[in-house]
Amino acid sequence: MNTIETERHYPIIAARRAALAFRFKAWMAAASGAALLLAGTSELLFAPSARAQSAPEPKPGQGAVAPMDPPTVNDRLPDQSHEMQDAAYHFENLWFAGDKQNWPLADYYLRKARAYLALAVRIKPVRQTGAGSKVDLTGIWSAVDHSMLAQIDTAIAHQDVAGFRTAYRQSIQGCEACHTACDRAYIRLQVPSAPSAAIINFDPPSLPSH
Repeated sequence: MNTIETERHYPIIAARRAALAFRFKAWMAAASGAALLLAGTSELLFAPSARAQSAPEPKPGQGAVAPMDPPTVNDRLPDQSHEMQDAAYHFENLWFAGDKQNWPLADYYLRKARAYLALAVRIKPVRQTGAGSKVDLTGIWSAVDHSMLAQIDTAIAHQDVAGFRTAYRQSIQGCEACHTACDRAYIRLQVPSAPSAAIINFDPPSLPSH
């Protein structure tokens, strides 16, 4: 190719070179963007696990599930006297159900009274007297439950009115002995003269006629 032809085709060659240079720059920009995107994705994928591995473990007593100390737990428990009131309510109604020979109702009230007494002991298993001695309520409760209250249970199962009345009065004496041991001798019990639940009909359900 002579000099005249080269000069005539120079604009075309220059344009082709410019186009190739533009494509090369565009390709390099795309490659750089892809590399940055992959790097960012890798950081998102692997950084959380890396941070989790490097994060220090919470110290005892920190965090949402930190265990509470015994004084805090005791502050959140109901007072023992509330459970004793519930036990007294059911034990009082127990007398009228057994005295009226409504044995299913008597069984119900006995089970409820036992449950509330057991809960009261779990809330405060040991009491301290004014003299500084400690009273083991767990042991006293176990003795009363397996002797006097068990005798009431047996009388109900055998539908024994006389046995029920005797065991009930003995249970009252057992409760008073516990009160005395805990410096609560002034809390004296007696066979109730009227039920707390005036709405309850303590008569046994009538038998179906044949």
